[in-house]
Amino acid sequence: MAKKNNLGTVGKWAFIIGLLLAVIAGLIQGFYTIPYLALILVILGLIVGFLNIAEKDTVKLLVAIIALMGVGTAAVMVIGDVITSINSILISLVENIVMFAGAAGLVVAVKAIYETGKR
Repeated sequence: MAKKNNLGTVGKWAFIIGLLLAVIAGLIQGFYTIPYLALILVILGLIVGFLNIAEKDTVKLLVAIIALMGVGTAAVMVIGDVITSINSILISLVENIVMFAGAAGLVVAVKAIYETGKR
């Protein structure tokens, strides 16, 4: 029982660190490039997908990721055209969050496909 609790804690910390890293790196991306940022965000996203997402939350997560990828990218393009000074920051911010959330979504989607095929 203690092992599951420790994995849950790891998953929660991976989520917090991944989200904070994605946002902070997005805000400073124009000034400083973080080495291996994409790899770090993908690894943290995979950990979150494996440890944090329950089967009952699968549909909500996958719909949210689809909306983020579609609407988020379109919103960045529209806002970036209006306010060109923050365009690179917004693009970087959305890209980082999509890398992080997309990796978690990949794990959840594969788990859902496996569970559906198993039945």
